[in-house]
Amino acid sequence: MKVEDFVEILDCDFYTGVPDSQLKALCNYLMNNYGIDEKHHLIAANEGNCTALAAGYHLATGKVPVVYMQNSGEGNIINPVASLLNDKVYAIPSIFVIGWRGEPGVHDEPQHIYQGKITCDLLDLMDIENFVIGEDTTVDELEEVMSGYRNILESGKSVAFVIRKNALTYDEKVVYENDNDMIREEIIEHIVNVSDEDPIVSTTGKASRELFEIREANGQEHKYDFLTVGSMGHSSSIALGVAINKPDKKVWCIDGDGAALMHMGSLALVGNVNPDNMVHIVINNAAHETVGGMPTVASTMDLVNIAESCGYSYAVSVDNFDDLDEELKLAKSRDELSFIEIMSSIGSRADLGRPTTTAIENKENFMKFLKKE
Repeated sequence: MKVEDFVEILDCDFYTGVPDSQLKALCNYLMNNYGIDEKHHLIAANEGNCTALAAGYHLATGKVPVVYMQNSGEGNIINPVASLLNDKVYAIPSIFVIGWRGEPGVHDEPQHIYQGKITCDLLDLMDIENFVIGEDTTVDELEEVMSGYRNILESGKSVAFVIRKNALTYDEKVVYENDNDMIREEIIEHIVNVSDEDPIVSTTGKASRELFEIREANGQEHKYDFLTVGSMGHSSSIALGVAINKPDKKVWCIDGDGAALMHMGSLALVGNVNPDNMVHIVINNAAHETVGGMPTVASTMDLVNIAESCGYSYAVSVDNFDDLDEELKLAKSRDELSFIEIMSSIGSRADLGRPTTTAIENKENFMKFLKKE
């Protein structure tokens, strides 16, 4: 189905969400037609964030908003859906558009398997009527479903469309880029060179995939790295837990701007605990690159100032490899909590692979490594 038809049938003025590769057609359509526009389209930090934003839109306008996300974000909406939107509380209607990763019977990455299995079950438990859209769904079918949904929405309840792979199409191209010179994979190579045999916790998406391939290319073992393949936004908290309990090891966290924004309260916790053996690196390309390249708000933020305000002992931003190498070496030798923001370009190799070890193998190898040290 063409995304233009999908949008026309929904007939809504305001969209907010967190980008997803399964919803790339919708995301690109919104960026082409609205960009980032406070009246029509805003990309939020996390899915709970955009659900609350949608509630505010309804309170101010009386209209029904659209909230889009990957199904992994359903966990983030449970609280605002159950305690804010629900018809037994404020009866605020929303249309959720959810990309279905890990659909049963469709091969996907391990972090999506269980979430994919329970995607529609979670919606049912939240009393959200849902309809699955596939490649064979017709405009007439969708119009009929939406006609019934309007009565549900008018009663103060929410509804959802669960989007299968390739269900929505969009012919226009959108190019996402910035003015930064450093390539993320090369940045991670420099981090690996300095961190040596220190443990690394890497964030969701391409950063972990690139770290895995760098180890392969170097002929190194993968035991040093915990690849946070799911649970976006939580790698710094995982790294904090490791750093607290392995005080004699320098613990590195390779984070992304979208992930850091998603659960920003973790910065405050890390800064408050202030472990002197942790280095928190945020590779900032101001984009949700793993799911298509749509922008984050990180291009307009002073992450260094935020980190310092949260209690990080040392914080710096770099935009070239000479400064990066110097700061990495200083962080390695410094007995203080360090924060390094690295300004990165958008893009990755077309042939970038995925980890060939399972998530369980990754965990067990990492734990054995930490236990021996």
